[in-house]
Parts: sequence; C-alpha cells; structure tokens
Amino acid sequence: MALPPDWNTIDKHPMMPEATHDEVARFNFIANMNRHLAAYVSPGNRKAFDQRVRPRFKDARGRDFEDRNEVRDAMREDHFYQLWSALRRDTMEMRQQAGRSLVLRQAGPLADKAREIGGDGANLQLDPSLEIPHYLTIMDNHLMPGSYHTELGEGDVTAAANYDAGIYVTTGGALGGLNDGGGRAVGVWIKTRHPDFKPKRILDIGCGMGHNTLPLAQAYPDAEVVAVDVGAPMLRYAQARAAALGIDNITWVQANGENLDFPDDHFDYIQTIMFWHETSNKALHRMISEVYRMLAPGGLTLHVEQPQYTEDMDLYEQFIRDWDAFYNNEPFWSEMHDLDVDQIMVDAGFAREDLLQIGVRAVRDDEDPTSARPEDEPEDHGRSAVWNVFGAWKR
Repeated sequence: MALPPDWNTIDKHPMMPEATHDEVARFNFIANMNRHLAAYVSPGNRKAFDQRVRPRFKDARGRDFEDRNEVRDAMREDHFYQLWSALRRDTMEMRQQAGRSLVLRQAGPLADKAREIGGDGANLQLDPSLEIPHYLTIMDNHLMPGSYHTELGEGDVTAAANYDAGIYVTTGGALGGLNDGGGRAVGVWIKTRHPDFKPKRILDIGCGMGHNTLPLAQAYPDAEVVAVDVGAPMLRYAQARAAALGIDNITWVQANGENLDFPDDHFDYIQTIMFWHETSNKALHRMISEVYRMLAPGGLTLHVEQPQYTEDMDLYEQFIRDWDAFYNNEPFWSEMHDLDVDQIMVDAGFAREDLLQIGVRAVRDDEDPTSARPEDEPEDHGRSAVWNVFGAWKR
C-alpha cells in the first residue's frame, strides 16, 4: 500500500502557514495513522459484522437487520468496532488540534499576509451584518473549533489556513497538493463530455477556501466566476490564495446561499462540492430552488457529494458511511444521504429527463484523469476522494 506523501512535499503557495519540524511530524503521523486505519483496521469491522454481530442478532431476533440504525446499535457493542471508532475520532481531534496550534501561533502574520497578497480587495465583498445560519452556529463542523465562520480578530484567516494545511491529513494527500482534486474532477468531466460548453458566468456556492473554485476559474479563464460562502475568514484566505496562485477572474462574496441577490437566469454553470452534508434539510431545498432561479436556460448545475443511501446499498455500507453523522460533528450527514435528490431537483423546476447522476474521483495534480484507481488505495467510507455527482441541465 502506498503511503501518504510527506507534508513537506505537497505544493505550497504563499498563503500556506509555515510549519516547524515537529508540526510536520505530527501531520505526517496522523496522515499515516488515517491510512493505516482505512487500509488495515477498518476491514475488520466488516469481519466483525459478518462473523459475530449479524449471527448474534439473527439468533436473538429470529430475523436479519431491517435498517442501518439496527446495525449501528448492534455494532456499538462490538469491541473491535469500539476500538476502530475511538481511533478514528482520535485522529480527527489530533488533526484539528495540530492544525489549530499551527495557525494560532501565526494568526497575526497570516492576516497581514492575506491583506498584502490580496491587494486592494476589490474582488472581496464581505458583509459584517450577515447572520450566520443557526445550523452552522450550533456545532463545530467536523470537530474544527469555531467551524468555518468564527473570527478571532481583525482580518482573521486562521479557520481557512487550518483547513488548507490539515485537509491533507484527513485525505492522505488524495486531493492533490493543492487539495483541489474535487474541482479538477468536475472540470475534467465537463470539458471531456461537453467540450462545446463554455460558461461565461460561473457560481460556486459554499466555496470555503476556494480550493475547488480555482480549477473551474482556470478551466474557463474568460468566465466571470463568483464564489459564495458565509465565512469571512474563509473568503479572506481564498481571495489571497487565488491571488498568490495568479488567478484573478473570481469575485468572493460573503452571503447565504438560501437567498442570493443575483438576477434570474444569470449563471451558465453553478456548483457545490461536498457542501450539502453540512446544510440543513430546509436550507438545502431553498438553495436548490435558488440554483434553478439563477441558472440560465441551457445552463448546467452539478453537486458533488458522497453516495446517497439507496435500496441497492448494503445496510452495512450505509452504517459505516454514517459514522461521521454521530462521531464527527456532521449532524445533517445521515438525513442528507437519505434524500431523494432527483425529486428535490424536479420540485425546484428541473425536468426529470434533464437530470444527471455521474461518478467522479479526485484528479491529483498532473495525473491522467482517465487512469484507473490504484488497487491498493483503501476505501475510507465517507472520506474517500471518489464521489457521486447529481445535477441537471436547465431548459
């Protein structure tokens, strides 16, 4: 099994926080621990299910499991699952604390650097009066203290810097050196399957630090790209990060995707990438309606997520993918992956015959995007850089 790349070898841009020898060692340890858990420890959960938990349940109930909730209740009593779950939670807590200690000690210099690199900030539109949605303020998403939106001081960018420096740890480098494998994958799919589609206006909702926005801006350099997020620290960092990488066709806007000020039929392409599982059910429906309103006739919308739970998906796989909902501060994960996303798109106004359901995997740096997935790449349910994409063309 290939090991994750050393943190020192991944691409660095001027906005990336600097790390000491010990900080790099912590990142490398946690990344390798995550890879070990995914490749060698996690498969033991399936054995525990097949060899102990399921037979015991059948003997006691006289029937098989009916849903993933029954699987979870039974698996929580198994010692092997308890060990794996505790270790997985520990690695996430260690990752957040390692990243947080890295950026907090240089919070001031990072804010200064963002202002310097970002220039006059003409393409950064912040709204201090914006009310952060309640579903984001009630917890720290994926155990990140303060989540994406909390500001620790004037010009703060630490939340985004932590995310940028540490997502490598969670994914083991699976998203590429600039963590943009998701955006690259979408761009490659569009350009390969629809080479004549040349959007002039592009919208990315829930852009975070912009790592998945940039590949689209690069793929369509003549397009006007707008990236929206509620978190000011993320947008400040994203704007400076893009500038540092020489990408200047993006406007960064602090706004709530449930109610945007853009005109009807304004954008040719609208995307979200790994965003819906951190969004409430009601907000998701409102945003999809906004997507339909803002998308121009002939336009395309794509939404990248982990696979939906369907009747065809094994109950064990549903259960193991659901781990983040209960132990990684992703409370909307479970409900979101139960939704009939096709019906939500239809309810918003899209024609059913125009809907899309495709699969993509992260495109890492200069690799061939059509190459096969390495056989030794472990399936880390809920964290693998292999996604389902749903979307539609608008008539």
